[in-house]
Amino acid sequence: MAPRINRCSFCGRSDKEVNLLISGVNGFICDECAQQAYELAVENKRKKERVDLSKLPKPAEIKDYLDKYVIGQDDAKKTLSVAVYNHYKRLQHPEAEDDVELEKSNIIMVGSTGTGKTLLARTIAKLLVVPFTIVDATVLTEAGYVGEDVESLLARLLQAADYDVAKAETGIVFIDEIDKIARKGDNPSITRDVSGEGVQQGLLKLLEGSIVNVPPQGGRKHPEQKFIQVNTKNILFICGGAFDGIEKRIAQRLNTHVVGFDAARNVAKIDKSNMMQYIAPMDLKSFGLIPEIIGRLPILTHLEPLDRTALRRILTEPKNSIIKQYIRLFALDGVELIFEEAVFEYVVDKAVEFKLGARGLRSLVETIMVDPMYEIPSKHVDKYTVTLEYAKQQVEKANMFVLKEQTEDK
Repeated sequence: MAPRINRCSFCGRSDKEVNLLISGVNGFICDECAQQAYELAVENKRKKERVDLSKLPKPAEIKDYLDKYVIGQDDAKKTLSVAVYNHYKRLQHPEAEDDVELEKSNIIMVGSTGTGKTLLARTIAKLLVVPFTIVDATVLTEAGYVGEDVESLLARLLQAADYDVAKAETGIVFIDEIDKIARKGDNPSITRDVSGEGVQQGLLKLLEGSIVNVPPQGGRKHPEQKFIQVNTKNILFICGGAFDGIEKRIAQRLNTHVVGFDAARNVAKIDKSNMMQYIAPMDLKSFGLIPEIIGRLPILTHLEPLDRTALRRILTEPKNSIIKQYIRLFALDGVELIFEEAVFEYVVDKAVEFKLGARGLRSLVETIMVDPMYEIPSKHVDKYTVTLEYAKQQVEKANMFVLKEQTEDK
């Protein structure tokens, strides 16, 4: 009697023609058919998945969440909250109704260093249900030059979406340091500007919405890899940059517009301590962004410079404030860390003096705490208090070290 041959109930191949034949109650399935069935099930589930707008946070709720981590910057928070919420609505209703098609509105945030541009982006990423990635524009160059191509922005987004293309096509990309790709002069470049104007030209197709071939592993290192096609039509782009020195261009523009007998009165109305609030697209153009890319970033918002009051609140109030982080670090070693109130005032005064914004706060606290963090874990203490005298001693010692280095260099 011939031995019974088991066959796959789907493709009909025998157990000798496949690597693995899985038996069921009334039939068999081979490994290849099982793999195809799995892929079909995943694809079907993906098609049925749809963002439930009723469960998504409203703009006011998004802003309330940002308030827990970022001090001030109400205008920028409102702009971001509305843009993200509208992005969700576009995903919910992609089909045009009554011939009205919802188009995305990319954002550009302008603010001096340390005002919270990147922090806003990172904080809102915690709340999102769509893929989110933060990329740095400083490493971008034109295709064919040392550096990263603009398509690498989408490669990062694909990674955040676990290489689910459909999911990545509804994501959000935050491009940091967008001002670093400004062209070097007001006029179009005669020679190659491979890390400035050339990158801006490459970003145009991504911002507007087109199908882009993305190398998932990097184009130059793996030229044999297959490209992944990504449609950027539904990807929201948020750009941020310090635009250092743009205040002078804003002041020049405002002065040129002030003409006539009311000139002195109009000048008096201008808040010279916060010129960034008067920023306009024409200022970005004079700084070095090409008109085409400005047109694809229609929402322009600014971040206020941080005054002493804001810096004082940033030091202790947010959920992940600098002081709370150090208290937590010491608590992990069983040590209660206490700061004298005068230490906070001293740190804020120095941060204002150095003009480094919120980043200056962390640098100063790190300078003060480096010795205790080195010594305390080895000692058996339950409590440690940071006094004003000790803080002054540590900061002055660090400054003397810097001055000594500068003297030796000369």
